Amino acid sequence: MSCRAVIFDLDGVLTDTAIYHFYAWKALADALGIAFTEHDNEQLKGVDRLGSLRWILQQGGLTLSGAEEARLMQQKNAHYLELIDHITPDNLYPGVAALFADLKQHGIKIGLASASKNAAFVVERLGIAAQFDYIADANNVVNSKPDPEVFLLAAKGLGVPPEHCIGVEDALAGIEAINRAGMKAIGIGDAKVLSGALKVYPTVQAITLVNIQRHCLG
Repeated sequence: MSCRAVIFDLDGVLTDTAIYHFYAWKALADALGIAFTEHDNEQLKGVDRLGSLRWILQQGGLTLSGAEEARLMQQKNAHYLELIDHITPDNLYPGVAALFADLKQHGIKIGLASASKNAAFVVERLGIAAQFDYIADANNVVNSKPDPEVFLLAAKGLGVPPEHCIGVEDALAGIEAINRAGMKAIGIGDAKVLSGALKVYPTVQAITLVNIQRHCLG
C-alpha cells in the first residue's frame, strides 16, 4: 500500500495545549466546588467540549440544563482562548517542521483531525496553518473520537481513500478512531496505553519519512 496522506491529531502530537485545557477546566471545576486534578484531565484526552464538561459535572454529582451547560462551555472556552493567545511557533514540538517538510517534498498530503473547536486558531499561532492540505475539527463533525468521523472527514477533504492514510494520535480514543476509519495508526506516548497502534513513538520527533513509508507497507 502506498502512503498518500498523514493525518495528525493536534493536542499532544504537534504541540501541548492540554495544559491550557487543564487550567481552564480546573478553574471552572473549582468554581463549581468539584475536585479536578491533572490525572482527571487525562480522562478528557480526545473528548469534545460537551463530553468533557459532563464528565466533570458527573464527578460532582451535578446535572444542569442545556442552557447552563452552554454557558459554562462558553466560559471555559473564553478562559482557554486567553491562555492560548500566548502560543507562538516556539510551542511547536521539535521535529514537526522537519517531518512536514519531508512529507511535502515527497508529495504526501498533510491533514489535521482534532477534537478541538479552536484547532485552526492554534495551528495559525504555531505558524503551520499553511502546511495542512485539509483541517477537520470539532466544528465540522457530530461525533467525537473514538468515532472515526473526524478522520474520515479529513481523508475525504484530502481526496485520499482511508486505506492510503496514516493517522497519528496520542490518545487511546484517537487510536481507536483511526483503526475504525480503516487507516493505519501511529501512537505518540506510552505503548502500554496506546494498544491498537501499529507502532508507538515517544515523541513526534522520533517519526521519520522512512518510518512512515515502512508502516504503509507493513
